[in-house]
Amino acid sequence: MPGTRAAWAALGGDPALLSRVSYVVRDGVLPARLPVRELARGCVGACALAAAELTAARTGQAVPGVRVDDGAVAAAFTSERHLLVDGRAPVTFAPLSRFWRTADGWVRTHANYPHHRAALLAALGLPDDSVDATAGLLAERSSLDVEDAVYAAGGLAVALRTPQEWAAHPQGVAGAGQPLLSRERIGEGPARALPALAGHPALPAAGLRVLDLTRVIAGPVATRTLALLGADVLRVDPPRPPELPDQHADTGFGKRSATLDLAERADRRTFEELLARADVVVTGYRPGALDRFGLAPQALAERRPGVVVAQLSAWGGQGPWAGRRGFDSLVQVATGIAAAEGTPEQPGALPAQALDHGTGYLLAAAVLRSLTEQVAGEGGARLVRLALERTAGWLLGGFDGSGGPGGAGVPYDPGPWLAETESPLGRLRYALPPVSFAGGPDNWARPPGRWGGDMPGWA
Repeated sequence: MPGTRAAWAALGGDPALLSRVSYVVRDGVLPARLPVRELARGCVGACALAAAELTAARTGQAVPGVRVDDGAVAAAFTSERHLLVDGRAPVTFAPLSRFWRTADGWVRTHANYPHHRAALLAALGLPDDSVDATAGLLAERSSLDVEDAVYAAGGLAVALRTPQEWAAHPQGVAGAGQPLLSRERIGEGPARALPALAGHPALPAAGLRVLDLTRVIAGPVATRTLALLGADVLRVDPPRPPELPDQHADTGFGKRSATLDLAERADRRTFEELLARADVVVTGYRPGALDRFGLAPQALAERRPGVVVAQLSAWGGQGPWAGRRGFDSLVQVATGIAAAEGTPEQPGALPAQALDHGTGYLLAAAVLRSLTEQVAGEGGARLVRLALERTAGWLLGGFDGSGGPGGAGVPYDPGPWLAETESPLGRLRYALPPVSFAGGPDNWARPPGRWGGDMPGWA
C-alpha cells in the first residue's frame, strides 16, 4: 500500500520488511475526497511494522507478520467518538468551536478549553458565549481580521484557505520544504542494552520509561501506543489548566497520570528525578515552549545520554506560525483540507481527526525505530520531529500521486473493534488498538485512571 510504503521510507526503515505487512480492506471506511483511508493505513502499518522490528531485535527471531485491518484502523482514528463513560457520550467540541461565516468567507475557532474560550470572547468583545451574538459579529468582519485579532488575544482562530492559498502563505512555503518527519542523532550515548523478550504477548517497549509531556490527541495517541507495547508511560501535566476529562479517558489507556508545577522548587526536583531515569521524552508543546525548563533537545541529550526525544507541534519549527498553538481542526482549515472536502457554499472536514491520529502513530513509530537503531549498536541520543501541518501536506499531496479516496460502499460497523471495561472513571466503551503483529498485544494492560491521580514516580 502506498501509504505504508511512504511512511516507512520516511522512518528510514528497510524496504524489504514491507513484505511482512498484510491488509484487510473493507468498504465504507473513512469516506473522503482525499486519500484519508490510505493515510490511516500507512500510519498504523508503519507503526506496527516498527513494533514488529523492535520485537525481532529483542528476540533474535524473524520480524513477525503485521496485519492492518481497515476496520480496526477506522475505529481507532475515531476513538473519541466511540467513547462512552457509564453510557454517556462525550461532547467533542464546545459550542464556540466551529465554522463561522465572515464578511468575505469562513473562519474556524477552537474554544474547547476554558482559557481559549475566554481569549476568544475577549478578542471579540463579547460578554458570553452566545452563538447568535458571535455569528452576528463575525459576519461583519473579514476572516483574516478575525484570525489576527483572536491569535493576538491568545485565542485560536484560522481563516479558511484553499490549498493554493496555503501554498502561497509564508507558513505554507516554510512547511513545503520540510519532510514528513525528521530524525537525527543529537548526542552521544552507548548502544542501548535491553533484555531479551520473554512471555506472551511480546512487548517490544517493555523496560522502557517514557515521560509523556503531551496534551489533546496526537501526542497522547503516540504514548498510548507505546504503553500498549509495554513501556512504563507517565504523563506529567501542570496542575492548571486541567485536561478535559473525556479526552483523558480516551487517550489515557495504559498510562499513569501525575501533575507537577515546574515553577515550584519541590515539584521541579521531583521532575528532575523522573527525567534522570527516562529513556524517552515526548513533548507536544509549541517549539521552544519548554526550553526554559531545560527541556530543549540538546539540553536533554547532554543531561541524559542516549535519550530519545520526540517533539510534536501543530505548525513545525520553521515559519512565522512556528510559535502558534494549533489543533487538527484548525490545521485542516488553514492548509486547504476543509476547502477540498467542502463545497463553495460550506467548508468540509475529514471523517476523522486524521492529522492528530495519523501523526500520533507516526510519532510512536519514529520512537520505536530510534530504539531499534540504538539496540542494533548505533547508540547516541536521538531527536524525532513531527508536525500536524506536515501530515496535512502529505495527505494533500496524495502520497506522491498514488493512492486515492476510499470508503464508498456498504456502511461501516465499528462494533467488532470496540470493547468495554471497568475503570476508575466508570464503565468505558472504547476502541481497541489497531497496531497488530503476530504475538503482540491486542489490548492495553490497564484502563485510564483519573487525570493527575497518580504519584509522580516510575513503576
